[in-house]
Amino acid sequence: QVQLVESGGGLVESGGSLRLSCAASGSIVGINDMAWYRQAPGKQRERVARWHSGGTTNLADSVKDRFSINMDNARNTVYLQMNSLKPDDTAVYYCNANIREVNRSWQNYWGQGTQVTVSS
Repeated sequence: QVQLVESGGGLVESGGSLRLSCAASGSIVGINDMAWYRQAPGKQRERVARWHSGGTTNLADSVKDRFSINMDNARNTVYLQMNSLKPDDTAVYYCNANIREVNRSWQNYWGQGTQVTVSS
């Protein structure tokens, strides 16, 4: 069974930086895409960044000048580098991926989430 394990969240002051990691484990034979979502209290979950195996990345307009997403294919790990953080970035950040395991079809997976809090 695939597991997505996130790390790197925490408390940071406004203007600071954090790097989130999401490592996928299991009998993985293919990763189609990996993405980061976030959900702030009282708000809907929104996609922040996405990496696709075709080589493309996408960033939400609200973060494109401050965040970047990178994939380490050898480690099945995606990173979200967050710079110039603002209080509005405070949320639980979730990793999401479409992955195929040995003898299984493509499945969608979620991580458990990691809290990011930006103080003003």
